[in-house]
Amino acid sequence: MRILVAEDDPVARLDLVDALTDWGYEVTTAADGGMAWDVLSRDDAPSLAILDWQMPVVDGLEVCRRLRALERSPYVYLIVLTASSRAEDVVAALDAGADDFVQKPCEPRELEVRLRAGRRIVELQERLHFQA
Repeated sequence: MRILVAEDDPVARLDLVDALTDWGYEVTTAADGGMAWDVLSRDDAPSLAILDWQMPVVDGLEVCRRLRALERSPYVYLIVLTASSRAEDVVAALDAGADDFVQKPCEPRELEVRLRAGRRIVELQERLHFQA
């Protein structure tokens, strides 16, 4: 399955790419929110995306808002990644259209199982789309 990693910190981005590749994902990267939006707004967008909250050009929450405003199919499962753990930030991310919220630095095993849950949702959405 294809996944987008939008992270402006090159070291964190590389760490995520290494882990995701090991888990069998085909990874596309973006160094800022503008690049992430360009990838996610395409017809062939990845099914999953990990978006850093604070990025140059467009932040991760704005990318979530824009994508959800498109109401497009197939569904893209969005995870917001941030150093914040405040409850109001979790609420803000989910309210912006994120499906999940992971705190940095993230525990690799936690991210892996959250992505597995996201894959299940994407696969269900795809089945429902084809049945309609």
